[in-house]
Amino acid sequence: MAAQFGRRLAKGAATTAVAALAVAALSASQAPGVTVDGHGRQTAADATPSPDATADAGSATGNSPYYTDLPPLNSPNPSPSPSASGTPVVQGSGEAGIPATVLDAYKKAETAMRAAKPGCNLPWQLLAAIGKVESGQARGGRVSADGTTLSPILGPQLDGNGFALIKDTDGGKYDGNSSYDQAVGPMQFIPSTWAWAGRDGNGDGKKDPNNVYDAALAAAHYLCRDNWDLSNQTDLNSAILSYNNSQDYLNTVLSWLEYYRKGTHSIPDGTGTVPSNRSDSGGSGNTSKPTTSKPPTGKPSKPGTSPSPKPGGSSGGGSPSPSTPPSPPATPTDTVDHLADAGTAKLTATAGDEFTKKISSKAVTKAGKAVAKVRVRFTIVGDTDTTFAGGESVASTVTNASGVAVAPALQAGEKTGDFTVRATVVGRAVAALDYKATVTERVADTLVRTGDTALTCTPGGEFADQVEVKATYKSAVADKVAVTATLIKSKDDATANDKGPYFKDADGKTVRTLTGLTTDADGKLQLPKMYADDTTGTFVLRVTTAGGATLDVQLTVAAADTSATPSPSPSASASS
Repeated sequence: MAAQFGRRLAKGAATTAVAALAVAALSASQAPGVTVDGHGRQTAADATPSPDATADAGSATGNSPYYTDLPPLNSPNPSPSPSASGTPVVQGSGEAGIPATVLDAYKKAETAMRAAKPGCNLPWQLLAAIGKVESGQARGGRVSADGTTLSPILGPQLDGNGFALIKDTDGGKYDGNSSYDQAVGPMQFIPSTWAWAGRDGNGDGKKDPNNVYDAALAAAHYLCRDNWDLSNQTDLNSAILSYNNSQDYLNTVLSWLEYYRKGTHSIPDGTGTVPSNRSDSGGSGNTSKPTTSKPPTGKPSKPGTSPSPKPGGSSGGGSPSPSTPPSPPATPTDTVDHLADAGTAKLTATAGDEFTKKISSKAVTKAGKAVAKVRVRFTIVGDTDTTFAGGESVASTVTNASGVAVAPALQAGEKTGDFTVRATVVGRAVAALDYKATVTERVADTLVRTGDTALTCTPGGEFADQVEVKATYKSAVADKVAVTATLIKSKDDATANDKGPYFKDADGKTVRTLTGLTTDADGKLQLPKMYADDTTGTFVLRVTTAGGATLDVQLTVAAADTSATPSPSPSASASS
């Protein structure tokens, strides 16, 4: 990415005195874990400075430019001051105001993440801070009622000329550029990231990076991946740096996060303040129109204008020749011929468990040479609820010095069966590499009763006790294991009995086989009540689990024993 420019404490600050006041104010109101250096710039105390990343390193924005303006030095919620009539008047800071629809999108995204990933502890103020730095809150809230920006918000094309080099990955679908990618929308996602991170935040059935509800929810999920806990400063720093890999970016976002935490208020859409300084130029950050999708040709844009001279050309009186910028140098991605498996072992896991093996893919040239610094995307395909660690179905990693990209660990869901993980090279059309993975059902190898009370009943009656069992696997609790209970004819004949004890279904009808049962978190299962018909005798209830554990329980149906009931003793006669 282009070199980052120093951030401004206050536009137009021209004296040492003003700068000193700014430093003092920032020191008094810094974010948690943030300190102020000798130049008045905030730095994360426990953040490791990260060098500017290449395009292949991956980030939400492709490390595109961002607004560098800092929050004002005054509090976002000053104390009320009396008016001329003595009535208190609240003087709210303009910078603290967030356009109503944009603010609503941030808060809805926080609510959604609280339900989906409560351990992430995502504050909506973080989304607001990133939204401020990326697009000035959708350019001051210029959005429609459904949250879609009134005009495109696009970063510059990432053509390697002062920016990262990311060739087109979406055919111009999102950014209108079929040559290079550009960051899109209020949260500035590059198309290759939006392809897997995109979400439908407003329930219209579409995932549109130009819609603030969709973009805010996508940013929330992006920041909550990798099991990050954003209440932890280290994880918070990592999440922000993953959005745009720049230490200055981290510091700027943290400044706005702390500012918004101190107080905000809703303002009408379209009336927000748009920042004026940007990391690539320090000038206007108006990127509402798409930049050209083709490199400049050097030809005059209007009749009568002169073409630009070639760098280093003659300054004489002759007309200079049109300049043609050199083509960007080939990236490592451009040299990849195909992906090869890098020794991935068989991918199998029990439902609910983490796969012990990881997928490894190697990027190689046509000559078989390993290629480092290539971004590889792994996508879970098929009818499965298995995800990568962090709950996502797509993950991207970068090949190491040996050309190998290792996918995050897979976390098996509850759906059993086969699915596919597909590896592709981001930014280059080479054949995908598919890996087969299998989720097997949960099993138990031992099944026991939790009680030893004899199970007896009179004909036509109801068993007083219910059968409860506990399943284990290798001596550990076997939870969520499938269980079947059948009243069989005998231990030697597992055919369902047609007489004797029975269960009742929801309609009260007699059933002697129960399926669809599962053990609870403690490996236990209590069967429904049992009843007896008029047949007496000894019967067998067989309980089995996935994995082969079996337990036979004896049931007895017999008439009540009245022979042991003592007769009342005759009263003693009085002797005469």
